[in-house]
Amino acid sequence: MKSSSITTHSLTFKVVLVLVLAIVSVLLLRTLVASKEKDKEQPAAAVSKKSLANGSTDLASRIDSVIDESNGVARWGISVVSMVDGSKFYERDGDKLFTPASNMKIYTTGVALDLLGVDYRWRTSVYANSQPDASGRVNGDLILYGRGSPDLVADSKDGDQGSLAKLADDLYARGVRRVSGNVIGDESYFRGNSLGDGWQWTDLQWYFGAEASALSVNGNEVDINFAPAGKAGESTVRTSDTESYVTVQNRMSAAADSSVQPTIGVYRGLSDNNIEVWGEFAPGSKGFGARLSVHDPALWAAKLFGRALKTRGIQVDGQTLSRNSRVPPSQRFDPSHSVELAFVQSQPMGEIAKKTNKESNNLFAELILRTLGRERGEMSPSPNGMGRERGDDESGLAVIRLWLERSGISTTHLALHDGSGLSRLDLVTPETSARFLLALSKTNVGPAFRESLPIAGHDGTLAGRLKTVANNVSAKTGSLTYDNSLSGYLTTSKGQLLAFSIMCNDQTGSVNSIRLIDQIVALLAANPDLPAGKTSKSE
Repeated sequence: MKSSSITTHSLTFKVVLVLVLAIVSVLLLRTLVASKEKDKEQPAAAVSKKSLANGSTDLASRIDSVIDESNGVARWGISVVSMVDGSKFYERDGDKLFTPASNMKIYTTGVALDLLGVDYRWRTSVYANSQPDASGRVNGDLILYGRGSPDLVADSKDGDQGSLAKLADDLYARGVRRVSGNVIGDESYFRGNSLGDGWQWTDLQWYFGAEASALSVNGNEVDINFAPAGKAGESTVRTSDTESYVTVQNRMSAAADSSVQPTIGVYRGLSDNNIEVWGEFAPGSKGFGARLSVHDPALWAAKLFGRALKTRGIQVDGQTLSRNSRVPPSQRFDPSHSVELAFVQSQPMGEIAKKTNKESNNLFAELILRTLGRERGEMSPSPNGMGRERGDDESGLAVIRLWLERSGISTTHLALHDGSGLSRLDLVTPETSARFLLALSKTNVGPAFRESLPIAGHDGTLAGRLKTVANNVSAKTGSLTYDNSLSGYLTTSKGQLLAFSIMCNDQTGSVNSIRLIDQIVALLAANPDLPAGKTSKSE
């Protein structure tokens, strides 16, 4: 029994030993295979950060060096694709999310051009309950109804541009001499907030943070000018507002010593048009000017319109008021139940898009976004939530998302919050922007969109930049504190057309990221190592 037991245990031990060795061998083999596979995958992993698919390794190294040797702490994202076949030319963290700043305008203007059309025009109308009677009297209110025209002005010498003066002239020509009711500036065509989601409150008093009203006029801004006087204690502050719609509390003073550096403080209330000005001017120093936004531009437009009527001898018995959409639907103004007495039209969308992109006009972009939502909002999915009414800005962003998805561009991780890029909540990837530019170039409005972009060394926000590649780069600039971007099209020295997007975020150091962006674009445009055989003719 004892001998048998020993034999049995011996056999058992040998069996176990064999099994252990077998398992160890399998594990070692898997480790070796995994190691080889990892070695194979390593270059692909590196490609996801920095790559040059159709270009040269030398060019990739030079672009990387521009960034890596800048000693900056910023995040960089770059995506460059061929306009011929869409292949990646260069990429560096192109799939990461960045704040685009005003590069957001390419999405707003591009989709609007495609869906609304290059020839789309905004209409601003004057309505009444009925035609004027034989004496020229309009019984009831006179309603100035806006539909989001970006270029409506009070007075204009340009016959092609809509103005309140022309509306007043047309009313007088129709025999209108008196209005028994009020003059109402109606901005109810747009629903939702007139400010962008994620805008900083400190931006709102400046012209670039102007409210996006369906009844906007004069860019919803006024000029304010500070002029020092010769005597101590005196200074002058003037505004371009002829209707005294804004009020100025002047606390400026003149310093006794001419060597004193000027100090100026300006504050406009968030919900009013009261402007406080303070500081100190040295005698003989130069003046200073600023551009401030106007609160409740619809009421301002109504007042300017009332002045135009009065100038032409049309009497108004009532008050000047404004009206928005924040009333029950049954109480909203319905133009179809009124008589249109006069109207003016804006410039076409193609021209408005040019001004928006070349001048980086935030107000124009926000009005285009809301128009897109109002006119094409039925394309967007139904809103979620507790029956909350979606604003036209939200609807417009939903339309942009849908356009991207239908073009095969993923929107899964994008965060779109406004049309101008002033919002700090906007997040897009450089690859998405480059792919969008490529997709838009394939549409009928591709040439019109490209014409709307600033041209390097020639006009718009690129007039003073990239002069070494002047006229070979058309791109939208973007700039917020710590963030800069540039996205558009470029033609290389060998005729290759590329779509590109370069974004730099969180640049808090002394490095000039705009200068680095221009260096990268110049390298791409003047690349002598571009592979031959992949060129395309300019269209």
